[in-house]
Amino acid sequence: MKKCLIITYYFPPSGGPGVQRVLKFVKYLPEFGWEPIVLTVKDGDYPARDESLLKEIPPSLKVYRTSILEPYNLYRKMTGKKPGTAVDVNNIPKKGNKKNLSEAIAEFVRATLFIPDARVGWLLNAVNEAKKIVKRERIDVLYSSSPPYTCALIARNVHRGTGIPWVAGFRDPWTGFLSTPARWLIPRKLDEYLERSCFQESTRVEVAWRGILSDLHAKYPDIPVDKVTHLPNGFDSADFPPVTFHRNDKFTVTYAGSMYGVRNPGTFLRAVANLIQAGKVDPKKILLKFIGRFGAEVMGMFQEPTIAGCIEAIPYLPHSESIAHLMTSDALLLVVDEYAGGEEIVPGKVFEYIGAGRPIIGIAHEGAIAALLRDTRTGTVARNDDVPAIERVFLEYYSDYLYNKSAYSPDRKSIGQFERREITGRLAQIFEEARGHSSS
Repeated sequence: MKKCLIITYYFPPSGGPGVQRVLKFVKYLPEFGWEPIVLTVKDGDYPARDESLLKEIPPSLKVYRTSILEPYNLYRKMTGKKPGTAVDVNNIPKKGNKKNLSEAIAEFVRATLFIPDARVGWLLNAVNEAKKIVKRERIDVLYSSSPPYTCALIARNVHRGTGIPWVAGFRDPWTGFLSTPARWLIPRKLDEYLERSCFQESTRVEVAWRGILSDLHAKYPDIPVDKVTHLPNGFDSADFPPVTFHRNDKFTVTYAGSMYGVRNPGTFLRAVANLIQAGKVDPKKILLKFIGRFGAEVMGMFQEPTIAGCIEAIPYLPHSESIAHLMTSDALLLVVDEYAGGEEIVPGKVFEYIGAGRPIIGIAHEGAIAALLRDTRTGTVARNDDVPAIERVFLEYYSDYLYNKSAYSPDRKSIGQFERREITGRLAQIFEEARGHSSS
C-alpha cells in the first residue's frame, strides 16, 4: 500500500470543523490504496477540544506528535484574558469596533512576528520530525492541511529537502482573508512571498471551496489552472446517530459552530424580534438554540429583551451530540461571514447541515451557499443585510411548523456527492496524479 504523510495542526483531541476534513481522510484513504500517517502537535492550544474524537482515530493509524511553542498564553496575559480563554472568537472584531490599547499592541506583535501565523513555533520541530518519518516510513506523497499555513511551510521545506511530491490542501484563503492580521509593509510582503512559494512549489493544490481557487488565480495568474482542484467539504453519514425526527413542542431553530466579529446573528435576531413585536410570531412557541463558542459581542446580542427568553446558548458539545441536536431541530440556521467576498464562502458545517436532513435558513450573500442549497433543495437563503427577507424566510418555516406541513424535499442524489468517502476517493486520485507528475 502506498503511504502519505499528512501534516496537520488540527487533529483529535482538537475539536471544531477543521478537524473533520483530515479525520475523514485518514478514515477512508486505505479503501483507495493509501496508508495515511499523521504528523501533528503535542499539547496544542486548540480553540476547542473534543476528547470524544480520539475514539474516531483508526486503531492502525500511526500518529506522530511533536512539541510546539504556542504564543497564546502570552497573548492572553497581554490582553488581560483568563488562561484557557478561546482567542479566536474574540480577536476578529466586527467592522467599526475598536480594540483597547493592550489588544492593539498584541495584534501588532502578532502581525509583525508571527508569520504566516501563530503556529510558526512548530516549524523547526515538525520539519525535522517529518524528514525522519519520510525516511523511516518510505513516504510516497506529502499532504498538508491549512490553516494554519505553517503546515504548508513544513511540507514545502520537506518537499524541498526530499523531492517527494506534495499536495497542499487549503480550507481557507491565505493572505487577505478576514482572519488575516493587518500587517504593515515588510511583514505583509514576507507573508505574500511565503504564500506564492507554497502555491508555486507544491505538486498539486486542493481547495475546500471555489472562492479559494478564485482568490488564488486573482493573486497569482501564472499558477496553472489544472494544478488546482476543488475538493469540497462534506459529511459522513456514519456519524449520524439513529435519531428519528419528531415535531418539537416549540419551533426549534439550531445553530452549531462558533460566532464572532463578522460572523454574527445580529440581523437574524433583529428579524425574529421584529416578527414578535408585530404579533406574527409567538415567543412562547419558538426556541433558538446556539451551540458552540461565541464572542462577547455575540453573547451580548443574545440578551436583547425581545428575544432573550427564546434563546438557549449551549457551550461546545462533542461532535456526535451536536449532530443529534441538528437532526432533531425543525430548522437549522447557517450564518456566513459578512465581508467583501463573502459570497464565495462555503463553511464546512453546511454539509453536515445538509446531511442532517432538516431545512436550512441561510443568512448569506447570493452566491455559493445559495447555489448549493438550491441544487440540493435543502434550504432558503436571505442576505445578511436584508432583514425583511430574513423575516419572510423565518415566517415561512414557522408557519409550516404551526400547520404541521413542510415543502422540504431534498435531492438525495445531489446530496450523495458530498459523502466524505466519495471526496476522499477524489483526494486519492490527486495523490496518484502528484506521483505521476513527479516521476514524469
